[in-house]
Amino acid sequence: MASAVRSSFQRTYRFCQRAAHEKPAIFYSLVIGAIGPVMVLTIPPIRKKLGYVPPPPPPVTYPIPQRPRRPVQGYEDE
Repeated sequence: MASAVRSSFQRTYRFCQRAAHEKPAIFYSLVIGAIGPVMVLTIPPIRKKLGYVPPPPPPVTYPIPQRPRRPVQGYEDE
């Protein structure tokens, strides 16, 4: 049974070697695509341990001045 499992891994490894040699663009695009979901799960905890603090969110409204509004004059608005 152990030799069957070992043989299976050897065939998979040989296939990966052959694919990397014969079709490197496809092989490495699949490798990078497989690393993406792993990074989504591992990078945030690492950043948190290193002390990363997310920036404050940008303001969504314009601050209103704390004074009474002056009426517009001089533009023929009357």
